Amino acid sequence: MTNRTSDARRHCLQERVRWSDVDASGIILWSAYTRLVEIAETELFRAAGFPYGTLWDRLDIWLPRVQFHLDYRNPARLDDLLEIGIGVSRIGRSSIRFEFTVSKAAAEVVAEGYLVIVAIGRADGRSVAVPKALAEALAPYRSDL
Repeated sequence: MTNRTSDARRHCLQERVRWSDVDASGIILWSAYTRLVEIAETELFRAAGFPYGTLWDRLDIWLPRVQFHLDYRNPARLDDLLEIGIGVSRIGRSSIRFEFTVSKAAAEVVAEGYLVIVAIGRADGRSVAVPKALAEALAPYRSDL
């Protein structure tokens, strides 16, 4: 995985399609996209100053994923170098929606979609407001501002 600088309010990184990501035909499995998007989400939080290793304790919340939508556009194959771009399209009271694009060499889109996470309290699992510090840290990656 290679992190790149942010591009147009998105965090971008590169990752290769691995052997465990493909089926017998050598085309990427749908489940591999969850791995790629999770890596991108994790690295976006790190770039915003909230690495997952400290996020939970610092903010006393969990951020479970409640929606994952993926549209396939073109096949990705074993050993293709993919670029994953992710940005924040909306921050609600308790939710954050990310938009992502997976491309070959940043030119041919192979998949795109969105992911929604919700802030919940660690003590009781109830919905809480997205912490102001987190919303502010994600501001450079928001497309809705």
